[in-house]
Amino acid sequence: MARDYKKEYREYHSKPEQIRNRAKRNAARREMEEDGRVHKGDGKDVDHKHALINGGSNRESNLRVVSRSANRGFRRDSRGRPL
Repeated sequence: MARDYKKEYREYHSKPEQIRNRAKRNAARREMEEDGRVHKGDGKDVDHKHALINGGSNRESNLRVVSRSANRGFRRDSRGRPL
């Protein structure tokens, strides 16, 4: 079955909480780029040690640079939250 991206956006990604979290993730990435720790196209992700959805913050002590596969390859529950 094909993935319905429009429905997914309407029901999840457009929610105010998700928009705020996306803005926080983008801000964290910008901060790490300004510090020279990551670069556009380098295949790295800025990871929150304690996830935003679980109450984490954008403090530098909560951020780390990891490979894209390591950051996106962990198990999630049915709502997409890390286990």
